[in-house]
Amino acid sequence: MKEIERKFLVKGEFKSFAYQVIPILQGYLSSLPERTVRVRLYGERAYLTIKGISDAKGVSRFEWEKEISPEEARELMKICEPGVIDKSRYLIRVDAHLYEVDEFHGDNTGLILAEIELLSENEVFVKPEWLGEEVTGNPCYYNSFLVKCPYTKWMDK
Repeated sequence: MKEIERKFLVKGEFKSFAYQVIPILQGYLSSLPERTVRVRLYGERAYLTIKGISDAKGVSRFEWEKEISPEEARELMKICEPGVIDKSRYLIRVDAHLYEVDEFHGDNTGLILAEIELLSENEVFVKPEWLGEEVTGNPCYYNSFLVKCPYTKWMDK
């Protein structure tokens, strides 16, 4: 399956627009850019996800995901690479699209990113006022990078 998404920094107040907030905890069995293998606890559910390398623009890439039990996810977390991503995901509907806004915690506190999945790379979508600079394709904002080099460490520079 091909994933097409755009990613943005968030500026200003966005929480009042959310219809749901989901806690997320995730670790990486592999964080190689060519293939990331992620274990994620997503609220009461859990997933194993494999992602391929992004295209030249950073907009699309292969993604495979399978739901697993939370117990299996907790067991797999024990053998993940060092570090963990801890965040709250706010689901916000804007016209026909869903924005997933992630507020990071722990070593990534202060970082807030919004993602929107699209059907095509040229799809038109509404950009709400709280949407900031686009960072699509910037590997510094990939979760697999943030687990190794947390936001609080590189934003201080």
